[in-house]
Amino acid sequence: MSHTFNPTILREYDIRGIIGETLEAEDARAIGRSFGTMMVRAGGKTVAVGYDGRVSSPILESALVEGLTASGCNVVTIGMGPTPMLYYAEASREEVDGGIEITGSHNPANYNGFKMVFQGRPFFGQDIQDLGAMAAAGDWLDGAGEVTDLPILDDYIDRLMGALDGIDHDSLAGLRIGWDAGNGAAGPALEKLVAKLPGEHHVLFAEVDGNFPNHHPDPTVEANLADLRTLVADKKLDFGVAFDGDGDRIGAIDGEGRVVWGDQLLMIYAEDLLGRLPNATIIADVKASRALFDHVAEHGGTPVMWKTGHSLIKSKMKETGAPLAGEMSGHVFFADTYYGYDDALYAGLRLMAASANLGKSVTQLRGAMKPMINTPEMRFQVDESRKFAAIDEVKARLADSPADVDSTDGVRVTTDDGWWLLRASNTQDVLVARAESDDEAGLERLMAQIDEQLGLSGLERGEQAGH
Repeated sequence: MSHTFNPTILREYDIRGIIGETLEAEDARAIGRSFGTMMVRAGGKTVAVGYDGRVSSPILESALVEGLTASGCNVVTIGMGPTPMLYYAEASREEVDGGIEITGSHNPANYNGFKMVFQGRPFFGQDIQDLGAMAAAGDWLDGAGEVTDLPILDDYIDRLMGALDGIDHDSLAGLRIGWDAGNGAAGPALEKLVAKLPGEHHVLFAEVDGNFPNHHPDPTVEANLADLRTLVADKKLDFGVAFDGDGDRIGAIDGEGRVVWGDQLLMIYAEDLLGRLPNATIIADVKASRALFDHVAEHGGTPVMWKTGHSLIKSKMKETGAPLAGEMSGHVFFADTYYGYDDALYAGLRLMAASANLGKSVTQLRGAMKPMINTPEMRFQVDESRKFAAIDEVKARLADSPADVDSTDGVRVTTDDGWWLLRASNTQDVLVARAESDDEAGLERLMAQIDEQLGLSGLERGEQAGH
C-alpha cells in the first residue's frame, strides 16, 4: 500500500486543498499513516485530533484517525473547536506527543487542510515533504492504536482566563467589547468564555456554519470587519475583536472604528509586557511597520525582524527565548505566561489586560500611534518557477546599494523615505510587496523603486492575486 498526494496540497506550513478536487478522505488516511509512523519512530505514542466547523471536517477526521491508529498510534479526539484548543491539548497533556487540527483556516468553504504539531514543535517545511515521500513509498508501520475522547473545552476556557490573572476585575468591569466569531470554529468557545468575563460583551456569528453565511472569516481584510464596526458604533463599545475560521488569528477595531492592524496590536502587547519584562526580545515579521520596531526599542525591548510564517516565527521564539511575537496576518504568540502558540481568543483577553494595565483605552492607545502611510499587502501572480529567482535577482542588483538592505525574508530596503519589501510567498505562486513612508510623496518614490526592480526582472505589479 502507498499513496501519492496531489503536490499542490503539501505546502510550507500545513497541508491544504480543495475538497473533491485535490483533497479526499483517502489523503487524510494517508496523512494519518505517515504522521503516525513518524511519531512512533520518534518514540511518541499519542496524537490529539481536533477539527474546525467546515462541512467536510468530520469525514476527514474519521479517515485521519483510522490512518493514525493503523500505524500504531493512540488517538485522543477533542472534537470540534479552534486550532489553539488542539495546541492546548498537545501542550498541556503529558500523555499527548503531537496534534493535528483539521482546518481550512481562512480559505473559502470548499477548502480544508491539516495543521500539525510534533512533540512540542511546529511540523512544517521539510517535515511535510518527508510525510509526502513516506506515503508515496508506502513506508508505514502497522499497528492497532486505541481511540479515546478527551472533552477539553472547559479546561481550555479556564486556561484562557489566566490571561487576566493578577488584574483587579473591577478595573475590567467597565469594559464593553464586541466579538465576531465569523461562524468559525471559535464560536462555541467564545460564548463560554464571555460568560465568565467581567464587563459587557456582545457576540456576533457564534453559530458554527462552514458555509460562512455572514462574511468570510479573515479578519485581516477590512471588508470582513464591517459587521463588527457597525456593532461597535451602534452600541458605543470600547473596541471589537474578530477571529479567522479556526481561531488562531485576531483582528481588532478600536472604539472609533479604526482597524488595529497586526503590528499595531503587537505595539500594545509589547508596551504592556515590557513593563513587567524589561529588555525582552520581541519578534515581528518582515511585513511589520517600522513604528513597531521603534516602539519596542523605545520601551526598552529588543526588536527582532524575522521571516513571515507562523511555524517560522514559533521556531525563532524557541531559539531566542522571546516572550512575545507576532505577524501582520494577526498571528500573535505569547510565551510569557502562555505556551508560545498563536491563540486569538487568548490574544483578545490580553488586549483587555493591556488596556487595564496601561490605564488607557484601546482607542487611546491606537490614537497615540504615529500615523504611517503604507500600502496594503499587494500580492500579484508570478509563475512558481520565477518567484524565488526574481527575488534573488533583486538581491544581486542591490548588493552595492547605499540603502539598508535586509534579506531575512525576501528583500526589505530602508531609505530616507521609509521602507519597501518584496518577498516570495511560501504558500502561493505570488510575490508580495509592501511599502511604508511618512508621507504620500515618499510612498510614491518607494513604489517606483519596487516597480523598477520588478521591471528589471521582466515583471510588473499586475493583477492583484486573491488570498
